[in-house]
Amino acid sequence: MRLYDTLTAQKCELVPADNTVKMYVCGVTPYSPSHVGHAMSYVYFDVLRRYLEYLGYDVRHVQNFTDIDDKIILRAQQEGVTPTALAERYIADYFDSMDRLGIQRASAYPRATEEVPWMLDLISGLIAKGHAYPASGDVYFRVASFERYGALGHRKLDEMIAGARVERGAQKEHPGDFALWKAGKPGEPSWDSPWGPGRPGWHIECSAMSLRYLGEQLDIHGGGHDLVFPHHENEIAQTEAYTGKAPFSRFWAHNGLLTLGAEKMSKSLGNLVSAKDALDKFGPATLRLFFLGGHYRAPLAYSEENIEAQGRALERLRGALRSEESAPPSVLNQSKDQVDPEPFHQRFSDAMDDDLNTPQALAAMFDLAREINRGRETGRGVTVAQAALTELAGVLGLKLTEEKRDASADPFIDLLLQVRADLRTAKQYQLADSVRDRLVALGVSLEDSAQGTRWRYVGR
Repeated sequence: MRLYDTLTAQKCELVPADNTVKMYVCGVTPYSPSHVGHAMSYVYFDVLRRYLEYLGYDVRHVQNFTDIDDKIILRAQQEGVTPTALAERYIADYFDSMDRLGIQRASAYPRATEEVPWMLDLISGLIAKGHAYPASGDVYFRVASFERYGALGHRKLDEMIAGARVERGAQKEHPGDFALWKAGKPGEPSWDSPWGPGRPGWHIECSAMSLRYLGEQLDIHGGGHDLVFPHHENEIAQTEAYTGKAPFSRFWAHNGLLTLGAEKMSKSLGNLVSAKDALDKFGPATLRLFFLGGHYRAPLAYSEENIEAQGRALERLRGALRSEESAPPSVLNQSKDQVDPEPFHQRFSDAMDDDLNTPQALAAMFDLAREINRGRETGRGVTVAQAALTELAGVLGLKLTEEKRDASADPFIDLLLQVRADLRTAKQYQLADSVRDRLVALGVSLEDSAQGTRWRYVGR
């Protein structure tokens, strides 16, 4: 398998040190509900993990929660709750949405507030090595001490500072120096330290947690493209400065961002759709298929129209797995040679091996589904091909089985279909089409035939 590495700017073969792949993915800052941008990112890394496990690797996957942050503190003060209570509420929201999406739980979910002793040790070590310095209760990393600073973003230090917001501090030696420890402020959570009460900076948290749970060198470090600078750039500097080992991570995998209009979707901008709302409206399988229809490194525009189209596409995959009982007896009774899934299986693997190319992998699956349907029409056996399609869907985390649903609305849908049929008999076609359109908008697929109209829910 070849993955694109942001640091080297090229696709490289993934060769873990042993059969275990150590993967760290930056988690959410839980101060508001998780949105579909989070869902997209974690679906991509879930599929990466699933495919690595499919190849036979043991994946040790760690994902943190940044449960202490300026935004958490401010929101907690506004709501009159503790930062811990606020963070735990939105951590629960995160798990609820990601579980519904079928995202496998990580091996560990360390919380920053529970790992402060490890951060203190890391900061003390950086000071001892001359890579950090205390200043009036704060501690800063000395970027000039790390000669490879800027390598991940392929820019020089001065260029990065000119193009990005940089923390300012009167005690800093260089404007690019970043906080490892922040002096405590009245009314804010703080921990004791050799430099006085305070709390850790954002960047040191992930370094400390990855070191503790995965060791000094990783195979894959993942996150959104917006984390390249400053977060991941700073992680590399402080971790490699502390351990003396390079590279900190063999691969830096960054997903493109989900956009709404012309801007990325983010909590800070306020232009977001919650993961829960999207799941309620479209269902987990449709939403996952929408994400995987784009390559993980490319930006993706959120569009309800495109998501609904993926719901219809999902129905084609599910239709290929339905029982052959509906085929004509003359077809069922013919001797059957089996549809061969191997060419499609190979195309799927080739696509996934090429930097997790899920759009091409899905194309192979849809072509296999089409071949299954052709096989039914010509009397060939399709059970082997159906098993292969189910297997490949599982690699992508796609559930192709029909989900259980509340059937209480079924009699009302049947009634509306009868009203539609009566309207068509009376040549009231515009009104009949209006009924159809409203049902389709609610996720009900209609199939008209000489025997009448059949319906089913789609996209769930």
